[in-house]
Amino acid sequence: MTSITSATSAPRLEKITPGNFEAATAISVRPDQEHAVSPVMQSLAEAYVHPAGVAWPRLIVDDDRPVGFLMAFLDIDWHGDGSELRSGLWRLNIAAQEQGRGYGRFAVESVAAEIRRRGGKQLYVTWHPGPDGPEGFYLGLGFRTNGETSGGQTVGVLELD
Repeated sequence: MTSITSATSAPRLEKITPGNFEAATAISVRPDQEHAVSPVMQSLAEAYVHPAGVAWPRLIVDDDRPVGFLMAFLDIDWHGDGSELRSGLWRLNIAAQEQGRGYGRFAVESVAAEIRRRGGKQLYVTWHPGPDGPEGFYLGLGFRTNGETSGGQTVGVLELD
């Protein structure tokens, strides 16, 4: 994957803190996308109720401007029986006015880098199926469907070399 670059700045990830919490929770996708991704506030609540280290929430910032939010899942027990641990992208919310500028690709690349750093070989994602969902985005980044669904969503996997 190719990283996005800018003449004036480069996007970065920030941990969610009291100082950027309001900026993170203000991130909202386009109205036609709201049915396909949970709001940031719900994601942060889910991060809080899971065991420490499972959820990896981050604010995407470019030139000190909040442009999106991502949350990864790291080494979750996928089947609930200890037979398979998976890591991947749990949520991706790019602010409506910031879409189409490469921040989604940056988010996927950032999660892939963190999973590689932890020794992982695959990045999983789920998406809302249908013509208004992000399937084309994920397939364009190299994800492939694996025939599974999770909560009515399509499961995709990206091999990390």
